[in-house]
Amino acid sequence: MVAPATAAPAAAAPEPGPASPGPAALPALAPVDWQDVREQLDRDGVALTGPLLSPAQCRELAETFDDDGLFRSTVVMQRYGFGRGTYRYYADPAAVPVLDALRERLYPPLARIANQWAARLGERTFPLTLAELHAECAAAGQHRPTPLVLRYGPGDHACLHQDVYGDLVFPLQATIMLERPGEDFTGGENVFVEQRPRSQSRAIVVRPRLGQALVFPVQHRPVQGSRGYRRHPMRHGTNAVESGRRTTLGVIFHNAR
Repeated sequence: MVAPATAAPAAAAPEPGPASPGPAALPALAPVDWQDVREQLDRDGVALTGPLLSPAQCRELAETFDDDGLFRSTVVMQRYGFGRGTYRYYADPAAVPVLDALRERLYPPLARIANQWAARLGERTFPLTLAELHAECAAAGQHRPTPLVLRYGPGDHACLHQDVYGDLVFPLQATIMLERPGEDFTGGENVFVEQRPRSQSRAIVVRPRLGQALVFPVQHRPVQGSRGYRRHPMRHGTNAVESGRRTTLGVIFHNAR
């Protein structure tokens, strides 16, 4: 989404995460099997982790939606043709310890995957720390943080889109489910469309559970073809919510212009 201007080998042991990021300890994040995440992304274009957050942490993040002081911008989607629903960009992700810890601990393993993709496609590589990425964003004129919380009610949905925000784009992002599918809401599945050269597009529907992260490309992914790797563009959206309230956290790593 774009805010308006006004506003193969045998599975290896899980890669160790970096040292504790600060006051928000996330023990559930440690056992993430990043090899499995890589394999899912290469095979399917999207990947689901196990639950990263406890129900209490999910509730804490969902409740931030109502704290006006935490946000730099609020977007009512139907005003701009983005779909229907509301999302809010955090003014300072470091002010929300769970969010800050998530970004710091998710970024390094995702940067390693991004750099493997870059080697396949002949694209630029990325630094292995979030602070270095944000320094590059600042040099490119991209200063505004992009993590956001999204809320949908009955009939709300998101049209297919890409979260680009500027010239410097980190190629992977994550969405974390903060409500209980089938209990707090029905419908509202994550939908992806992958464009395949000289072939019909492919639709992917994913239903993350409470606390699970869904990792997916911002713009495209590498796919092996007969003459090497080629880019498959991908867009993502959300199917209409049928009942209840659906709240998710969007973790985008590059800043916005």
